[in-house]
Amino acid sequence: MITNTELEYKGNLYPNEIVNFVKDKDKFYFTTENGVVLEITVIQDRTIRFRYGTDHAFQPDFSYAIDPNASRGYSHLDCLETKTEYIIETSKLQVLIDKKTLRTQISDLNGNIINEDELGFHWEENYEHGGNTVKMSKITQHTESFYGMGDKATHSNLKGKRVNNWVMDQYAYAKDQDPLYKAIPFYIGLHSGQAYGVFFDNSFRTHFDFAHERRSTTSFWGDGGEMNYYFFYGPEMHKVVRAYTNLTGAPELPPLWALGYHQSKWSYFPESNVKEIAKKFRDLKIPCDALYLDIDYMDGFRCFTWDKKKFPEPKRMIDELYEDGFKTVVMIDPGIKVDKDYWIYQEAVENDYFCKRADGPRMKGKVWPGECNFPDFTNPAVREWWAELYKEFMAEIGVHAVWNDMNEPAVMEVPTKTAPLDTRHDYDGHPSSHRKAHNIYGMQMVRATYEGVKRYVYPKRPLVITRAAYSGTQRFASTWTGDNVATWEHLWIANVQMQRMCMSGYSFVGSDIGGFAEQPNGELFARWIQLGIFHPFCRVHSSGDHGDQEPWSFGTEITDIVRKFIELRYELLPYLYTMFWRYSKEGTPMLLPIVCYDQEDTQTHFRTDEFIFGEQILVCPIQEPNAKGRRMYIPRGDWYNYWTDEVVEGGKEKWVVADIDKVPLFIKAGAIIPKYPVQQYVGELEIKELILDVYFTEGTENSTVYEDAEDGYAYENGKFSLRNFKLLGKEKEMTIQQFKDGAFITTYETFKIKLHGLPFKIGKVEIDNEKTTIKDVMPDGDGTIYVSKDFTQLRITEE
Repeated sequence: MITNTELEYKGNLYPNEIVNFVKDKDKFYFTTENGVVLEITVIQDRTIRFRYGTDHAFQPDFSYAIDPNASRGYSHLDCLETKTEYIIETSKLQVLIDKKTLRTQISDLNGNIINEDELGFHWEENYEHGGNTVKMSKITQHTESFYGMGDKATHSNLKGKRVNNWVMDQYAYAKDQDPLYKAIPFYIGLHSGQAYGVFFDNSFRTHFDFAHERRSTTSFWGDGGEMNYYFFYGPEMHKVVRAYTNLTGAPELPPLWALGYHQSKWSYFPESNVKEIAKKFRDLKIPCDALYLDIDYMDGFRCFTWDKKKFPEPKRMIDELYEDGFKTVVMIDPGIKVDKDYWIYQEAVENDYFCKRADGPRMKGKVWPGECNFPDFTNPAVREWWAELYKEFMAEIGVHAVWNDMNEPAVMEVPTKTAPLDTRHDYDGHPSSHRKAHNIYGMQMVRATYEGVKRYVYPKRPLVITRAAYSGTQRFASTWTGDNVATWEHLWIANVQMQRMCMSGYSFVGSDIGGFAEQPNGELFARWIQLGIFHPFCRVHSSGDHGDQEPWSFGTEITDIVRKFIELRYELLPYLYTMFWRYSKEGTPMLLPIVCYDQEDTQTHFRTDEFIFGEQILVCPIQEPNAKGRRMYIPRGDWYNYWTDEVVEGGKEKWVVADIDKVPLFIKAGAIIPKYPVQQYVGELEIKELILDVYFTEGTENSTVYEDAEDGYAYENGKFSLRNFKLLGKEKEMTIQQFKDGAFITTYETFKIKLHGLPFKIGKVEIDNEKTTIKDVMPDGDGTIYVSKDFTQLRITEE
């Protein structure tokens, strides 16, 4: 037998000397002697794409992650050549490409190195599957930290960690278990006061080593496809996230009710049980906007059907729930029961919509209905068919929102928990195996769901929820972090996961409050609610196997505490809605780890617990039993204790008292926090006045309130109300200026201004440079000021 040892194992292959260079507008091509081509594309001054091909060729340029509406453009672009390198320069960055090795180095315009190749791009031929394993290694800078990567159940700072991306159903996952339900191959690096981001847009299984194997090296690699990554420069962390979110997209505004409190369980049935739960919420006056129906509402777990014994008249039930302020959300899974008498199965077979194995038979796997086939959502025709299936549910029966679960896809009773890797997919005209399509399968399912739900709830806005996701899925759906556990450790995990997801461009996220598996005690449930009301998606969900998990399930004391915090959520809805508007419009993360709030303070780099809710509220949950308070880090600036109005100076650790009925909660000095009255559901009350909690500061602080009709699309045509407030505080004077935009007319005419921390006694109030009598603007005599919503300047002085 003759063997060729070079062919048998080549090991890592590397680019060699550049022999050709071509510039084509915003693209630069560098070709090496051994056939490697580097394509550098300048997307924006701060955003640059690096793409490597081998054998003188690239694969088809296609990505599900990139938002087709992503903004592009730059103000300056130049390319220079020296004896040893090429230099690409924008108004923010310099990229050096070494002529001998094709390695790159990225610096700011002052020459400070932000990111540079170690070995750089290299690859290994994959003889088992074909194609290449593509690799990139970077030099880890001094004191560099790493953040992002989606729903990893581990410390916020990934320094010293190794993780991988392969969406997977992980029931009752543990701390540090990896991978989980989402594949978001995007990370943020921070060193020397500067932040950057890397998005490795590769849907194969990908791996990241953050100075784990070697302290001096950060590397990432994919099991197939191309080395194709985007580099984002801050230097502020939030700008990195915004640039990444611009590229991969942000969601449209949800209906306001989607930001209320939601209640779910596996499962509420029959109809009488659903009605009983709804009545209990209203009887106990605990606000709630949505009730969820898990898989047991279906006929034998067949998607788009109803069990008529449990739910004999679903439209009537949904209408009656709606009259009492409840929206109904139903679950739809991807597995379609193999049943020749089931019309959806028949249609899919007739139209060849199911995924197939390499040799032709339909891919089959066991899920809740038993044996199932799985639609190929990477086929545009299948997505259109799936979208049309929602017509009856949404337009005729009146379902308000849809929840896609098990869409990794999860397959039971197989070691891999998913489809065989030889399963074939259309991949929008780029045929592939499941190795490439697995991570985007759930994304394309929820994309089809979003298109259908949006079509058939119009002119209302859609709400879709997904468990599985790849980068860019945030354009289509909210998400939650899967099957967690009712433990104190999982309360900590939920906290870091929410922050990490927001820093990964996916802000519309929540956890199963209280834990999905097992049963919390009352204290844990209360503490989880105290955290969950500050998450963008706020839902209690549990398996039901271990007991009830409604707000009233743990005795009167806990019920009262839970009610108090859900009511706080509803009071803060205009603040939360404004947060979402910023996220939707600008890509601003809705939650900020304090390292993102103050990256220059190295004390924040390894903090996990504290976070900024929006831009002006600091939250730090209690995460251990029997606690009467906790130590926490207060970031820079002055902060008001929400419960006592005590002003605390930041930049240090502090013990904060927080018994079972409190959570450490602080408001940034100078903030103007909008509030609504407590409602049992969004739209129950006509808002008669907007409460503005004003927290005095010496200096200047800006605040914003965004409002619209709370549903529908009139806001896209200017029917919104955007109020920008500027507070200017002095020793004996405070001025609030208002700048109004938009054509939406709010139902209220008056602001009710509650002043906090005013260092002087009010002697005079001027509105738009006209003096008023104290009695006219402060009729209650308690320091609360009532003023027309149309004022442009409010001046309060001692004299």
